[in-house]
Amino acid sequence: MDEARAALAPRDGRPTRALLVGSSGGHLTQLLALQPWWQDVEHAWVTFDTPDAVHALADEERVWWAAHPTTRNVPNLLRNTALAHRVVREFRPTVVVSTGAAVALPFFVAGKAHGARTVFIEVYDRIETPTLTGRLCRPVTDLMMVQWPEQAELYDDAVVIGPLL
Repeated sequence: MDEARAALAPRDGRPTRALLVGSSGGHLTQLLALQPWWQDVEHAWVTFDTPDAVHALADEERVWWAAHPTTRNVPNLLRNTALAHRVVREFRPTVVVSTGAAVALPFFVAGKAHGARTVFIEVYDRIETPTLTGRLCRPVTDLMMVQWPEQAELYDDAVVIGPLL
């Protein structure tokens, strides 16, 4: 994780501002597991307005609720794209981190357009094939992390970080 921490440091010496983006449920749980990293940096969240997410993020200062469902839903993709540009302009992250799912893509694109680094962490339950979100985000991902050695074969230059859960 030290390699990742160094890779995520802003290039211009500014403090790290992390935008943590993920669907609710297991994707959010995996982002929450990164608390030893994000607790010491300024951070904000984007996820779905579901009971589990509202409860898990109740003590967080900055949370934006994305439109869902996202799979094969063009109107929500457009809503989340507009939200992504607004959030990135307002929060000004230096890094966007996501475990997926589809909500990640507009935030990765907006983040890259505004100079943020992007980090995608492939979920722990997809070992033999990459997720659709992983494949879509890969072209705009600066650091691809995987939780199992077998997943490293799915992505060039992936960093194995071990299971988050």
